[in-house]
Formats: sequence, structure tokens, C-alpha cells
Amino acid sequence: MAKLIGSIKVDIQKCKGCDLCVIACPLDVIALSKDANSKGYNFAHMINPDACNGCSACAEVCPEASITVYRVRV
Repeated sequence: MAKLIGSIKVDIQKCKGCDLCVIACPLDVIALSKDANSKGYNFAHMINPDACNGCSACAEVCPEASITVYRVRV
């Protein structure tokens, strides 16, 4: 059975730092950055990229649609 390797890309200017993606991620891949975007929001980013399996839970709960999920089968 092939393994899925996932990755996310966050549009940091659209992200409002609601924290829903952090809560939804079952593998603790995402956290809010200490840095802020141009609107003053702490945006989401990957803190543990090796653990991401591309499940898309983060993108499904994002109210701003600022997360794109990529999956590669290896």
C-alpha cells in the first residue's frame, strides 16, 4: 500500500488566525505563527511538515478558504 505525503499552503493574507485548522488537524501539523499578516492576524503555518498526510481536515474547516492541501503518493 502506498503512503501519502501531504503538504499545505496557507494564503497568509486571507488567514484570520481563527485557530480552527489547528484544532481540526489530527496530527498536530499546524500552529498559529507569532508573526502577523498585513491585517494584523497571526496566520496558520506548518510546524511539523513531516507528519502531514494530506487528510484535508484543515482545509475543510477553514472559513476563509485560505488553505490548499497537496498530496503525493509514494
